[in-house]
Order: sequence, then C-alpha cells, then structure tokens
Amino acid sequence: MTTPLTGMANQIEWGEQIKARVGKEFDRVANAMRSAAGKQEDLDRTDTLGLVAILEEKRLEVMANDRAGYFIHHWQEPGDQVRHMVVTDPRYAKVMIRQAARRRRA
Repeated sequence: MTTPLTGMANQIEWGEQIKARVGKEFDRVANAMRSAAGKQEDLDRTDTLGLVAILEEKRLEVMANDRAGYFIHHWQEPGDQVRHMVVTDPRYAKVMIRQAARRRRA
C-alpha cells in the first residue's frame, strides 16, 4: 500500500512521479544486492541479505513520507542516495568489519 502524498495538486503530481522513480531505484539496488548474495558463500550471503534488510527498512521510511515536497526537495536525483543510505547506516560498518575479519582468517 502506498502512502498518498499531500501538498498542492502540482506538487502531488510531481512528487508521485519522483516517488515512483525512487521506488525503482530501491528495487534496482536491492536486486543487485540479492544477485551478489546469490554468488556468495554462506556467511557473506547472510551478511549481504542483512544489508538488503537494512535497505528495505530505509525504503519503508522514505516511502512512508506523505509530503510531496519531501520527494521534490530530497529525491529529484536519487542517483547514489539509496546506496548511500545503506553504507552510512552503523550496521553496515559492522558487517564490513565482520567480513574483513573472515577474510583475514581465511
């Protein structure tokens, strides 16, 4: 279920277009991560799927915003924003440290 946007009529129309692009960008990043996970060994796959879960949390937060202006001002060019949301999450650093430690032991 999508959250209807609030704002002026022209903002809502524009915001909905942007929101749809943002949703596609989340899908693109999630699909790339799932594809990578499919090629990994068990522990790395588990970590990568954990990152997908973080991504999905971020998606829920973003897509729950009901202000058209939010999407207009913050998401017109989603580019690297979705990936950046994941890599700046503190849980991401923990996953990377865990993976680096496994590689050192191997």
